[in-house]
Amino acid sequence: MRSSSGDAAARRGKIGGSDANILLSGDPHRIRQLWLEKRGEAEPADLSDNLSVMLGSWTEAFNRQWFEKLTSKPVTDVGKQFVCSRHGWRRCTVDGLVGNNTVFEAKHTSAFAKSDEVLERYMPQIQHNLAVTAHQQATLSVLFGNHKFEVFEVAADWLYQSELIKAEEQFWNCVVTGKEPVATDPPPAPRPIGTREICLEGNNSWASAAFDWLTYRDAAKIHASACASIKAMVDDDVSRAFGHGIEAKRSKSGAITIRESA
Repeated sequence: MRSSSGDAAARRGKIGGSDANILLSGDPHRIRQLWLEKRGEAEPADLSDNLSVMLGSWTEAFNRQWFEKLTSKPVTDVGKQFVCSRHGWRRCTVDGLVGNNTVFEAKHTSAFAKSDEVLERYMPQIQHNLAVTAHQQATLSVLFGNHKFEVFEVAADWLYQSELIKAEEQFWNCVVTGKEPVATDPPPAPRPIGTREICLEGNNSWASAAFDWLTYRDAAKIHASACASIKAMVDDDVSRAFGHGIEAKRSKSGAITIRESA
């Protein structure tokens, strides 16, 4: 969307979460365009005719309401702005907060998008917002088209954030000095925290494996105990011990392998 001159001027004086997505995109054209905008040498693109951008904007409130309905967790401080305690040009506006220490981020993406791709695409923004707010966890609430809703919990990752601040500092220095920025390769995106619970009662493979696990778990414990006892009886200077249908052989590295004797 086209913003007022005041909003545009405010954005020129800072690096926000959506800017972080561009800086770690690896796209030199998008990074250069952002640089021109921050220097006031180019106007931000008019996104009012961009369907995906406008759809994401309009569905943000619904996304938040749906998250609250399914999780019973209220989202507060919608649109709250934060400024980094170390760098005044590093700021963010959050979609909300969950509890006292979790940043809420709402996204609406393609129905065909993969979860890993969505996480990677928005990880710079998530980690930027976590760093600026000094919070340790973020909730990414995603609508996939009109048929799937998924929530990801992402922890603050100091290694990723250190690469991000390095890229942001280099870019901001280019904004101040007028030197053209150079695109850098983005660091690997951190993995989300495992929070999902799933029921596999109707899965035949799971049922078969579960039956075997329950049936043979005691036998497995006995087998493991027997292996430990056998290995303990093989002295350090013994290369092979055998008898009663089994043998224990020591490798050159000292590891002992037990198997049925021929």
